[in-house]
Amino acid sequence: MNVHEKVYNCPIEATMELIGGKYKTIILFHLRGKTLRFTELRKLIPQATPKMLTQQLRELEEDNLISRIVYPVVPPKVEYSLTGFGDSIIPILDVMCDWGRTYLGDSIKTTA
Repeated sequence: MNVHEKVYNCPIEATMELIGGKYKTIILFHLRGKTLRFTELRKLIPQATPKMLTQQLRELEEDNLISRIVYPVVPPKVEYSLTGFGDSIIPILDVMCDWGRTYLGDSIKTTA
């Protein structure tokens, strides 16, 4: 069912439907302004199993937040990047990152 076909009580429900997966926001954040291969995403998100990362990438692609390009070479080369729609969520993710930095203070170093 398309996000536009569902009935929501709050607009945040629709947003969370699209980016609420365990690693979706992290994937989107790492793809801002970049094109990355699966192995690069694995290195950036080591806590995600390959199966979970693949699932999250597929869902983001189905929701038109990322694009996936498969190159017909051996071994297969697959690249992921944000779509225009995916790019529209980046300002929100940037604010979430800033909030997280403030919350964490100097207690933890972040890579973003």
